[in-house]
Amino acid sequence: MNKVDPAAAMSALLDGFLLKLYTDFNVAFPCKVVKFDPVKMIASVQPLIRTGSDQPAMIQAAPGLGFRLKPKDGGSEQEYLPVYKQGDVVYVVVADREIRNGLAGAVAAPDTARQHDSNDAVIVGIFPASFS
Repeated sequence: MNKVDPAAAMSALLDGFLLKLYTDFNVAFPCKVVKFDPVKMIASVQPLIRTGSDQPAMIQAAPGLGFRLKPKDGGSEQEYLPVYKQGDVVYVVVADREIRNGLAGAVAAPDTARQHDSNDAVIVGIFPASFS
């Protein structure tokens, strides 16, 4: 007669749940640029970290951050727009909530309840190895 240990069964269930939760919880990761639209300043990127047995899904339309900087010793501020080349390795950060409605600069409610979803990824920089 087999006896099932309820504590072991509960532990296995919780372990599986947490593994699934943490696998679907995106924060930041390196990606390779597949395509870049310099007019819209968005890129299609391929995540470079595998978290399961399948290839990670490509992320479409990830915006790149621009910068407005002013020299420390004076002078006028300058705007710097992102430029990515195919094959660049970039660092992508994933927003806590859906960002699309907030990109216009006004407070807005998200259209979905998604959280830490790679569809809300933003490119924050290029790894130095990509510079030639």
